[in-house]
Parts: sequence; structure tokens; C-alpha cells
Amino acid sequence: MDYRNLDVSRIDALWKLQKLYKEEIGEDEPESDAKDRLKDAIGSGRILFFGAFDGERLIGCCSVTLGFSTFNYLPSGVFEDFFILPEYRHQGIARTLVEFARRQSGVSSLTVGCADCDVEMYTSLGFSIRLGNLLASD
Repeated sequence: MDYRNLDVSRIDALWKLQKLYKEEIGEDEPESDAKDRLKDAIGSGRILFFGAFDGERLIGCCSVTLGFSTFNYLPSGVFEDFFILPEYRHQGIARTLVEFARRQSGVSSLTVGCADCDVEMYTSLGFSIRLGNLLASD
């Protein structure tokens, strides 16, 4: 297994995983112009994507959006878009990908918002500090 930073040259492979991820969590398929917005965000560095590869096949991904946290007054990141193809799960790939993303992004801390059913998984991946409830507005 190989772990790499993803740039816009991998947008087609990343887009396939994004659509599978959305389908698995029960969200609607992204609109066609969303791919262009994602490509622009990656290209401008507003979001960092990381991938797990089996040879040249992208089999897993995650993203880190950079910020600054007053939790520890250092660069922080929001961890999202975490997906491993089902046939590659339970092989340690997820843990290695999370560690790779944290190192490569240069953040001191990562936060993740997750459904109650995913708390155990994220805790096992090192997200162990509870920071209350994460809420969002649209």
C-alpha cells in the first residue's frame, strides 16, 4: 500500500470515491458542477486530500481543511471525506491513512464530526478528545 497527497491530476479517481462515499452514507449524488468546485478548492490549497493506493488504484481517501485552533493555539485541521473501498477495510489502511494525513498536513490537532454510529471507529483511529457537540448551519 502506498499513501500520497492528492492533487488535481487525480480528480477523476477521487471523484469516483466521493460518489461512493456519498452513496454509502445516504447522501444525494453530488451535482455535476461540484466536481469543478472541488477541483478548484484542491488546486488553490483550500482543502488537502490524501489517498491510499494499491498500485495505481486509489482505494481510499480523506481530506483535511486547514485552520487555527484556540484549543491549543496551533494549526488545526478538520478531518472529512474519509472512505476506504469495502474490500480493503479491516487491513490497517484507515489508521495509516489518518496518520499520513496528519503528518502531511502539518497540523497539531485534527477534529472530526461524525454520526453516533461512527464514534467507536474514530476513537480507535485516535480521535479520543471529546469537544462537546459539533453543530453546523447551512
